[in-house]
Amino acid sequence: MIDWIEENICCDPTLMQMAKHIGYSPYYCSTRFHEITGMTVKRYVSGRRLRLAALALRDTDERIIDIAVRCGYSSQEALTRAFQAAFGCTPASYRREPVPIPLSVRQVVLSPEYYQSLKGEKTMSKTILTEARVKAEFIPAHKYLGVWEPKAKHYGDMWEYHDCDTVCGIVDSLSNVSDIIVSGHTAGWYMTNGERRYFYGTGVPLDYSGKIPDGFELKEFPGSYYLVFYHPTFDYLKDNGEVMGRVEGLAWNYDISKFGGGKYEWNEDVCQCYQRHYPEVLGYQVLRPIKLK
Repeated sequence: MIDWIEENICCDPTLMQMAKHIGYSPYYCSTRFHEITGMTVKRYVSGRRLRLAALALRDTDERIIDIAVRCGYSSQEALTRAFQAAFGCTPASYRREPVPIPLSVRQVVLSPEYYQSLKGEKTMSKTILTEARVKAEFIPAHKYLGVWEPKAKHYGDMWEYHDCDTVCGIVDSLSNVSDIIVSGHTAGWYMTNGERRYFYGTGVPLDYSGKIPDGFELKEFPGSYYLVFYHPTFDYLKDNGEVMGRVEGLAWNYDISKFGGGKYEWNEDVCQCYQRHYPEVLGYQVLRPIKLK
């Protein structure tokens, strides 16, 4: 259902059309969609259409009326009403000043754990996995716009205290100003009271001076070398848990005296640890900052 909606988002897709394509009744499609995603089909379609319109307003010079028609709205006025109701500003004002807004994110409903429970799989593939590795990387000075959650220890904990769709949607809306290295959705850990806690957001350039969304903070970090603990690309559904365990096991237990002849130490009291999770493109990485003794 989600795939079909994404493919037909500009054609004003209806529940009846989707049900006919899927082969189930409209009632069953509607009920299951709401049960699994937590929203109605109508709300999901509306959010995804507004996302397309917002990105076009931000990134192109296309006329607003042409954007409205292309995204399935009956008129420019219809887009304006929907846009203002969702984001509190008109399409024209957003184009003049593209402030952070909670763009609708594509729903992902199959997790590795769900996939394994369906298939009865309890073991990971051994043919595509490698041992976690380590290398060094320099990240220049930058700012980070994000949510630092003192009660969250990892990604899963984060969404017990914050709405995932809202936070991720705001980060998506900042893709035009994201830092080239610490890009959007580069999350990670920071130290507080001697313990690691989780944050989520996006790096932005040092000259960023835009609006700070509610619940977000803007912090500045100096340039630093990082040890990058990583695993190359892998099958997310089959091997995500195993890969993350291998990388994080190496990262958090690494003996820093083994690197660079013992001349370095951790720099986590100044810089934060980053997490890059792009299974089919980059793989999985945990970055810990270091400095000369």
